[in-house]
Amino acid sequence: MNDTAKVFLEGGPDDLPERIVPTPSPGPDVKIELRNGYEHFRPTSRRADTPEGKLPVYEWWERTEMPG
Repeated sequence: MNDTAKVFLEGGPDDLPERIVPTPSPGPDVKIELRNGYEHFRPTSRRADTPEGKLPVYEWWERTEMPG
């Protein structure tokens, strides 16, 4: 495992390319671009056992569409 802090994404679309992503910065939410929109994940108080260790869980809460 490298030194980059990571989080585990829970919920949202089944076809997300990754479920383990770098810790968001500067804000607390994670925003993933997918199919002409963004999937938004918020932090929870839970942690998940993953192949990369015990990581904070971020839970899906909404999708926004890109303009156009």
